Amino acid sequence: MTDPVAGLSLIPFRALRPAVDSDRLGRLLCPPYDVIDDTLRASLLSGDRDNAVALILPRASAGADPYEAAAVRLGNAVADGLYTVDDAPALYVYEMTDHAGSTRGLLGAVVLRDPADGVIAPHENTMAGPVADRLALMTATEANLEPIYLVYDGGGAASRAVREIDSQPTVAEARTPDGVRHRLWAITDAATHAAIAEDLAERRALIADGHHRYATYRELQARYDHERGPGPWDRGLTLLVDSSDYGPQVHAIHRVLVGQPLSVTLDRLNGWAEVSEAADPQDGLRQVEQIEGFAAVVADAERAFVIIDAERRLRDAATQPGDVSALADLDVSVLHRALVTQVWGLPDTIEQVAYAHSVAEATAHATASGGTAVLLRATPVAAVAAVAAAGGRMPRKSTLFTPKPASGLVMRRFVDEHPGGEP
Repeated sequence: MTDPVAGLSLIPFRALRPAVDSDRLGRLLCPPYDVIDDTLRASLLSGDRDNAVALILPRASAGADPYEAAAVRLGNAVADGLYTVDDAPALYVYEMTDHAGSTRGLLGAVVLRDPADGVIAPHENTMAGPVADRLALMTATEANLEPIYLVYDGGGAASRAVREIDSQPTVAEARTPDGVRHRLWAITDAATHAAIAEDLAERRALIADGHHRYATYRELQARYDHERGPGPWDRGLTLLVDSSDYGPQVHAIHRVLVGQPLSVTLDRLNGWAEVSEAADPQDGLRQVEQIEGFAAVVADAERAFVIIDAERRLRDAATQPGDVSALADLDVSVLHRALVTQVWGLPDTIEQVAYAHSVAEATAHATASGGTAVLLRATPVAAVAAVAAAGGRMPRKSTLFTPKPASGLVMRRFVDEHPGGEP
């Protein structure tokens, strides 16, 4: 294991990648596990039965272990030549291009750090269930099947290596059904690796996506270090993006109050906030974008209303002793700390307060459950970074960074690195 330096340490590794043409590669890739529902999973597998979703969200017949099934599937895919291991350790430049533009960064194996070090800073709380799920999968496969996503303020050798890669041939290209184009380059030059390492050694990063996977990396590291000593589990597959060059887009993750009708939601707001009706959910969201302080939209399939914290009662109720600066000002903090628990009197659990990545998904879920959609504004990146830098934690699922790295393009198996040492 590489001794941790003052800042980030991104180690080259031998990637496990699909050995297919670009057309099929597009059908093998999938979004990250936590944005895939049963309908999308089935659709991906109908496009190609070997789609990576079968690995990252495994299913098994009654009585069988789905995680062991994933391990068997991965082993068979390697034995059959569907996936092959690159000959030389590399750092990879990965580019995603959608209708909004291109994002690219470095894929490598980041040396894991305690969040208390401030080198790899989370900004959201995690839940035990997803960590246990990912831990079971990583333990069974002994692999990182999906990268986490870090952003940092760059400008040095690492950023130059990413910007100047276009003159080199790609090692993979694909277009996924969602229209996103994916391109991958491999950097195998030792001098470039050294320059990148020196550049990153004093830098720090924010977890944009993958809080549960990073927590899982560290859980697995603690277990394996105790059982086996240092090894490849001291690092984790990571996409590192210079936010000043290729910053991602940030979107809101909406909520659904399962089983609580809109009428009840509105009644319980009396005395807490100002409420006005909007023409529809999108009209409500346009209104809240112009409002200072907390504002949100509550809706069902028929009506939508704007909530405004004009008297700051909700903000004051959301403030907790020892808060880091501005944490109580965030919409997601007011929602979970004041509205969910105090105003609406609901348990703050995923079963009661569900998540949705679009307005349509939120209103559909609210309709199906007899509940209320709560539509939020995106949290500004600067606010996310400020909370993380101060050691604060936003409520779970507070931000959605896009575009997200595709799963199945690059994987990292422990067996493909020399036991206990560098790749």
